Amino acid sequence: MLSAQDNERLTRVGPGTPMGELMRRFWIPGLKEEEIAAPDSPPVKLRLLGEDLVAFKDSDGRIGILDAYCPHRMVELYYGRNEECGLRCVYHGWKFDTAGNCVDMPSEPNETNFAHKVTTKSYPAAVRAGVVWIYMGPKGEMPELPEFEWSYLSADRTAATKRLQQCNWAQAIEGGIDSAHISFLHSNLGDAGHGNFNLKRETYNLGDRHPKFFIEDTDYGLQIGARRGAGENRHYWRITQCLMPFYTMIPPTMEGGATSDGIPFGGHAWVPIDDENTWTWSFGVHPNRPFTKEEANWSGGRDGTWGPIDDNYRPIRNKDNDYLLDREAQRTRNYTGIDGVPNQDAAVQESMGPIVDRARERLGASDIAIITWRKKILQLTRDLEAGTLPPMAGQGNVYNVRSCSALLNGDADWIEATAELVRGGEIQYAAE
Repeated sequence: MLSAQDNERLTRVGPGTPMGELMRRFWIPGLKEEEIAAPDSPPVKLRLLGEDLVAFKDSDGRIGILDAYCPHRMVELYYGRNEECGLRCVYHGWKFDTAGNCVDMPSEPNETNFAHKVTTKSYPAAVRAGVVWIYMGPKGEMPELPEFEWSYLSADRTAATKRLQQCNWAQAIEGGIDSAHISFLHSNLGDAGHGNFNLKRETYNLGDRHPKFFIEDTDYGLQIGARRGAGENRHYWRITQCLMPFYTMIPPTMEGGATSDGIPFGGHAWVPIDDENTWTWSFGVHPNRPFTKEEANWSGGRDGTWGPIDDNYRPIRNKDNDYLLDREAQRTRNYTGIDGVPNQDAAVQESMGPIVDRARERLGASDIAIITWRKKILQLTRDLEAGTLPPMAGQGNVYNVRSCSALLNGDADWIEATAELVRGGEIQYAAE
């Protein structure tokens, strides 16, 4: 359980909150570049960390992330005209460039020189692998971008998509680091692994439903080892990466990790929209070869990993329709009666309510990773309040790691045995 005070500290992300201030010290995946693909294309609404923003690409291809409201009379700039290197409010014509400077004020006399005195809030932006990253912290302390493998490889080897999740970010990421639930929530009835990528992997997950967890503190966050018995003095290990402040990397559905020509591996970013809603990003990467068409659609397509998503990135299977729960399928086919692993995750995480009351929890041995993560990220908020910046935010290279799964001998050191599998590739940026 967590005290009510610490639960507030963990879950609240608006300006001035301890967690919100911590997250503002990191670069954040904000939106897909395709949402503002062309110069002078329509602006889009954006809400991150409880702030209403507007995003646009100007005539020269620069990206602007501005306060959603014109500082004149607080009209939404979303209704503005994106033209001639600026976003112009339609109410009185005030125009702002990507840095938030007012560059034209036609409703005021020229001699007042008032435009030069007016600015609006703006945030730096950068594009990596089709994703617009945003930094919302103090500009004088802007850190490096994280060197995730899927953020620098060529476009044919990476994929990204996002979906709306209607719950607090913390209960979403806690699902991402909980390796025990896969033996239940994501299992199928009948033959183990039916309909999944790797039959033997599912046999291990179903054969040992109470894995033992091991936690390693790292420069980027936590490395979590979930060990299951695999017979003959062997263990099946799933190594999950938990990277601050809100990333997880999923062990690939294959023995031996992500270095062969098997299926891609990937991860998630659980980005707070506000206290009660989350952008759940999914990233896919294949480090050694381009995606096949099928893999690209599965990893990054709107009808791929997530199942169908509407134009606002909300899943068609959602809490309003009970995720299209099929009780007959639950009785005969899979554990939940809900199709799709991400939909199964969303169903249980959203069912907790917008912000779960962790004071009511009864945690067990399989929750050690969640307990450790909470302690670590809460300590980072306290360190920041004391004047210490989160160290991983300024070390982009520490994010260049992978997750893996492996069969190891019973006496093997899991960290040493998987060191090569979790090491990221050489950083070689694709041409923008």
